[in-house]
Amino acid sequence: MTDPGQPLLHRRDFLALSAAAASAALMPGRAFAASPTAVKLHGLSVFGELKYGADFSRFDYVNPQAPKGGTFNFQPPNWGYNQNPTTFNTLNSFALKGDAPPRMELCFDSLMTRALDEPDAVYGLLAESVTISDDRNSFDFALRPQARWHDGSKLNIEDVVFSLMLFKEKGHPDLLFPLRELESAAALDAGTLRLTFSGQQSAQTILNIVTMPIVSKNYYAAHDFDASTMAPPLGSGPYEVGRVSAGQSIEFNRLGDYWGADLPVNRGHYNFGRIRIDFYRNRQAAFEAFKKGNTTFREEFTARIWATGYDFPALDAGKVVRREFPGEKTPAMQAMAINQRRARFRDIHVRRAIDLCFDFEWMKRTLFSGSYDRSQSNFEHSDFRANGLPSPAELALLEPFRAELPPEVFGEAVIQPMSDGSGRDRKLLGQAARLLSGAGWKRSGDFLVNGKGERLSAELLANDDALTRIFLPWAENMKAIGIDASVRVVDSAQYARRQDEFDFDMILTAVNIGATPTIDSLEMLYHSHAADRPGTRNYPGTKSSAIDALVAAAGRATSRAELVTALNALDRVLRARLDWIPTYYLANHRVAYWDMFGFVEPKPDFGFPVETLWWFDRNRARKIDKA
Repeated sequence: MTDPGQPLLHRRDFLALSAAAASAALMPGRAFAASPTAVKLHGLSVFGELKYGADFSRFDYVNPQAPKGGTFNFQPPNWGYNQNPTTFNTLNSFALKGDAPPRMELCFDSLMTRALDEPDAVYGLLAESVTISDDRNSFDFALRPQARWHDGSKLNIEDVVFSLMLFKEKGHPDLLFPLRELESAAALDAGTLRLTFSGQQSAQTILNIVTMPIVSKNYYAAHDFDASTMAPPLGSGPYEVGRVSAGQSIEFNRLGDYWGADLPVNRGHYNFGRIRIDFYRNRQAAFEAFKKGNTTFREEFTARIWATGYDFPALDAGKVVRREFPGEKTPAMQAMAINQRRARFRDIHVRRAIDLCFDFEWMKRTLFSGSYDRSQSNFEHSDFRANGLPSPAELALLEPFRAELPPEVFGEAVIQPMSDGSGRDRKLLGQAARLLSGAGWKRSGDFLVNGKGERLSAELLANDDALTRIFLPWAENMKAIGIDASVRVVDSAQYARRQDEFDFDMILTAVNIGATPTIDSLEMLYHSHAADRPGTRNYPGTKSSAIDALVAAAGRATSRAELVTALNALDRVLRARLDWIPTYYLANHRVAYWDMFGFVEPKPDFGFPVETLWWFDRNRARKIDKA
């Protein structure tokens, strides 16, 4: 059956260090080490240690001799900003308004770019070097003089300054939040940019900012940044927008004269001459397109299809490869968000009752073909996940908020209930019914009402018919205890709008925890600041002084031990409060592709951007009539 979480990942390599940065804290025995100040650096790392020296020629996970050319037609497994994988109505990816196609970021460069075989390192792209001030509140970047826009004009410091200040004022929240403590961006001279911070930023904030896209000041002097437009914006990256059919398909064409093609950070990357994305309203149509060879790469997120659907002629003939690749070494979060902007969901007893209606064991056996493991945490399969009783260091962070927090926070870490696998566990549903009764909900006919006669309702919002097979059994269990539960499927554009505007009762989402952590990424998910800001990912509307304080503690961490302690404490609170109901996760990438590509193995540990690392193998393609 369908795994709806993975396609909902907001995994943006370009935006920030994404999930990979989080796994830096998984590496034992390493403490935060400060990068040196007052010297020019070719890269940055939270731990101050870089795998690659200043004279490196390429990353180890690429093939510098990879041939260029060919077409890669795929269905993106991840996206971010305002991007939508099923339709699009704008090519402006960096504002909140509209639905943009995934991978618009391929058209733009950033100051630095990250290495996928290191958990948190970035190396110079537009920037040749960076110098950190002694107080660590300012960063001087020497820009490469050869950087160019696609029209041949020079990319200069004014463009960088303009981009960052524009994003700080009007950018998508993914861009806006990390820039809050940026006080100024200014040119020291024609080739040197200085970014100055307030002193309140986390040590890792700069790593988010240096990977942001840089847009053209001149272009936006003549165009409205807030507008939804199908006119491709001027870019500087390795690809430019080619043929576009609004809402249906987009092509990105590789530039033969890309200014940065021979930089060490780019060698062996961006091998396909054309990257094409076709948009489908539902998963079955997308799968049929893959079977026909219209799409040539697909990551499979439907357990039932993975188990039984790959029996078509092209696979039997050896033209299609079906295999798994290791997942990234990062924490996993997939959960149902319960919107506490709706008053009825602010009562923790209601959220616990809804949780008790989720029968994972039945779903795993009946719908998932035995796949997936039950998630217990928003930091699953990492040492950020809390276990056992709180440590003394965790208690020191939690005790000031004991009166606010559920008592379960101070005991064994909360574990999700395990059902009998029947699909309607009477014991768990009985517990749920008693919780609601104790919270003041009484039966009136088939449904529960409060003292005002208002019905307890819950709508599970989806953007794909396939999700109904997961949501309907959950809703039926809720109905069995008197909740007026329903499932609504809307088109992807409406879903994105309702998600951004928090116009829902319950939605399922998955996020790779993009932090080492940076306080910015944690705030986007959990902090009170984000609760009322459209476009953030605090979907439950969480407002908790305890959570805010724990997020701040994570941002202040100066050692791995402090970081783990803060996130363990945060995990305990999130699991006890059930703002998010953890669902399930899968450890590996399930992939199918037409056998016409080359790639380096093993894949890097902290990313899987196939469209930028693989290449078209003409000999293989010729053997399967795809040359």
